[in-house]
Amino acid sequence: MKALVYTDSKTMKFTDVDDPSPAAGEALIRVKASGICGSDMHAWAGHDDRRPAPLILGHEAAGEIVGFGGATRRVTVNPLVTCGECEACLAGKDNLCSTRQIISMPPREGAFAELLAMRESNLVEVPDHVALESAALCEPLACGWHANRLAMAALGEALTDVSCLVQGGGAIGLGAALAFRALGGKKVTIIEPNSARRKRISDTEDIVCLASADEVDAPLLVIDGVGIAATRAAASKLVRPGGLIMHIGLGSSEGGLDVRRMTLQEITFIGTYTYTMADFKATADAIFNGKLGKLRWIDKRPLASGARAFEEIAAGESAAPKIILKPA
Repeated sequence: MKALVYTDSKTMKFTDVDDPSPAAGEALIRVKASGICGSDMHAWAGHDDRRPAPLILGHEAAGEIVGFGGATRRVTVNPLVTCGECEACLAGKDNLCSTRQIISMPPREGAFAELLAMRESNLVEVPDHVALESAALCEPLACGWHANRLAMAALGEALTDVSCLVQGGGAIGLGAALAFRALGGKKVTIIEPNSARRKRISDTEDIVCLASADEVDAPLLVIDGVGIAATRAAASKLVRPGGLIMHIGLGSSEGGLDVRRMTLQEITFIGTYTYTMADFKATADAIFNGKLGKLRWIDKRPLASGARAFEEIAAGESAAPKIILKPA
């Protein structure tokens, strides 16, 4: 099969590789759409020791399974592989599984390829009326769904009257804002410094998107979809006393939080990682039912030209919150 292989820092090669061999209980999926994630960008830049070259990246995927008799099943892929037996899994917190794996990280190759092997239990069937490009967004949008669900539990209230500020207009931040609305929230603002991306969001979604938070009233909830020192500093400065910061972004690991203010003002900080299978299925249902919008803020590229797409994102040239790579 053809695949886009990460071979060295800032180097991707579209080349022939061996087809994957599904293990017992796994399906072979013909990938039709796979999104470029921020974690793929970190790996491409040589900043992720967990993803050493050579490796097929990509974990936001949807495609088709061709079964016996030629019947085709359209599916979206939960890329987290968990044991189902540990304390976290049994408690419904399978994203915290002690032996969790994810495709695009050894020992599992990723989805920037024509074919992908994945456990049947990790697949959610996609209705015919839903584009597979939209179904591939289930993974990043599920991160925002999970964060908002945890926020509701921490705040002890529905989101209806909660004011929310989201940092970052990429797929994680925008997805968190869309999930906030789908779960009942009404007051949400996105902060995104890229003017072209702000325009794309404004053109496709009815969400206030600003260059800075200078004129935003102190929100009760801040969702950091970027995760760098500057956004953490802004979050701990902007959130109102007694408020909540949900930290999804994994941009960098150090700096930013004003721990003194957070202590004096009883501000809660929660790190949130991926989603449970229940969150993934709930997000899929919301996509299928149109509750997360029409999802027209993506750009599509052939997998063969994926290397250029990585360069475009790194240079800040992409207005789209998400670029989807298509093998064919």
